[in-house]
Amino acid sequence: MLTGSCLCGAVAYEVDVPPDRPREPIVHCHCRTCRKAHGSAFSSVMGVPREAFRWVRGAGNLGEYESSPGKFRRFCRSCGSQVLADRPARDHVLLRLGCLDTPITDRPAGHIWRSDAASWYNPSDALPEAPDGVLR
Repeated sequence: MLTGSCLCGAVAYEVDVPPDRPREPIVHCHCRTCRKAHGSAFSSVMGVPREAFRWVRGAGNLGEYESSPGKFRRFCRSCGSQVLADRPARDHVLLRLGCLDTPITDRPAGHIWRSDAASWYNPSDALPEAPDGVLR
């Protein structure tokens, strides 16, 4: 089972799929709407079967924004966390992986919408890492 929640904990979900079950691949989306919605260079997403997904807390606290025709971004009204994207006509929902609480072993399959990417970020750059949050 996969679990996820928003930053403040008001909204939570479960997905009845084992962490090692095949799902849609993880991708990093660089489209303008993902960048704007998340305030970042990209959004990491993974599709899961709609019938396996359920809200366990805070469904009434969800806001939604139709960012493109038929695509709804669902977010916590209290903290603003983007929790998932939903196209009701499709058989899966897109989890925003920053809200996933369950560790998974899947690795990203790639970057999409690089043609729309932020000019200041290149995924090919080898940059220093700071595990403790301090870049030396």
